[in-house]
Amino acid sequence: MSTTPKKKPRKTAAKTPAVKGKATPKRKDAQAKLVVNSMAPATNKEERRKQKELQRSSRRESREAFMRGDENALTPRDRGAARRFVRDFVDTRRSVAEFLLPGLLVIVLLSNVAPLAKYIVNLPPILFIVAIIEGFVLSRRIKKEVAERFPNESAKGLGFYAWSRSTMIRRMRAPRPQKKPGDKLS
Repeated sequence: MSTTPKKKPRKTAAKTPAVKGKATPKRKDAQAKLVVNSMAPATNKEERRKQKELQRSSRRESREAFMRGDENALTPRDRGAARRFVRDFVDTRRSVAEFLLPGLLVIVLLSNVAPLAKYIVNLPPILFIVAIIEGFVLSRRIKKEVAERFPNESAKGLGFYAWSRSTMIRRMRAPRPQKKPGDKLS
């Protein structure tokens, strides 16, 4: 047996229900007020068709905004003034890396021609080496330009961003190029 006295439960003030001033709504009325979630599966064919069309148009609009380069539609990787400058810098010049993929395709096709095969075998490594050297030079130049133009922004990752954009075929770049080759940067 323990010698400690047991505590008596405290009595609290009687809770009186708050007066609402109106009757409890019927279940049917309460459920009618609930807003149907637009993400809920559609119940019939017509609703499914409308839902698909809305999703399709929404995706199309966001894709178009991304391709235009709207800042709100860009991914975090592409946002910011420094990234926009890098895109414009890469888009205003031609590079060997831009022709890397088409060049490799031509090399593969020409390697099947017997008399040319022994000469073409050496081209892919040379093309890769030139593209890598060009990427290294581009990276250093980009970092220098960004440091001058945007002193408060970090240049981390901008060199690789520029090189990866320069290796893409111009027509397949995303967001689309805003400048043409030879245009002046502002």
